[in-house]
Amino acid sequence: MEAKKIRLTREKETYLATLYGKAMDAAAENSILGDRFAADATARIDYDFKALKLPKGGEVTLPMRAWHFDQWTRAFLSANPESTVLHLGCGLDTRVYRIDPGPKVRWFDVDLPDVIALREQLYPEREGYRRIGASVTELSWLDAIPGDTPVLVVAEGLVMYLHEKDGTALFRRITDQFPGGQLAFDGYSGAMVRLVSRLATVRGAKVELVWGVDDPHELEKQVPKLHLAEDVEFLTMPRLVERLSRNWFSGAMYGVMGRLPFYRHLIRHLRYAF
Repeated sequence: MEAKKIRLTREKETYLATLYGKAMDAAAENSILGDRFAADATARIDYDFKALKLPKGGEVTLPMRAWHFDQWTRAFLSANPESTVLHLGCGLDTRVYRIDPGPKVRWFDVDLPDVIALREQLYPEREGYRRIGASVTELSWLDAIPGDTPVLVVAEGLVMYLHEKDGTALFRRITDQFPGGQLAFDGYSGAMVRLVSRLATVRGAKVELVWGVDDPHELEKQVPKLHLAEDVEFLTMPRLVERLSRNWFSGAMYGVMGRLPFYRHLIRHLRYAF
């Protein structure tokens, strides 16, 4: 198939950067995620991916983050073979193809219309799978989704971009609509939100992070049906530290930083149940 001529604004390049990190990992000898779908997609896009500036270590952290959310997704679908998955702010992620859910799973990928249009060029249709082009905080998109099964909500790389009041309204609506389920997302601390926003400004990028999560239990108060089931400090995950440690010195540095609460809490992978 011919490569798609993709022209994107600078803001939309973030979608390609995430995809490229996974494609780089797929080409590595000891791949973390093994995302051949991401590799195939980058091969079909006519774009100078080498010009993208991945965050340092992004070829490790991006696939590792996705791998961890894949593990949570597989565990949920194993326990709930008849269920619904809401993949919010999906970008160009290929999770539905990596997971290959069973015939009783309804899977919805939700993102802005231009992102969904790009997905339609890159990825095939499949049974039980639907794409929705909408802002996740415009809650009317949920009207067309049946609320008769347990639901898994995956919001990887999304929550830090939402205003807190919009995010909590979204989660309350979902917990009211479905009989039960889980919500999984990566939460940045307030310090991490400020740090990433400042670094982006220095680089001239338009990245606005707004929602910092310093206490994961706060969400339980704002969305009373939720209760925290798992809190994973991403930056100290042993598999991640092992892959990032290039030598003895860097390994020792990660060990020292991993003992600092400030560092451990910069990025959390949070899983709530209701």
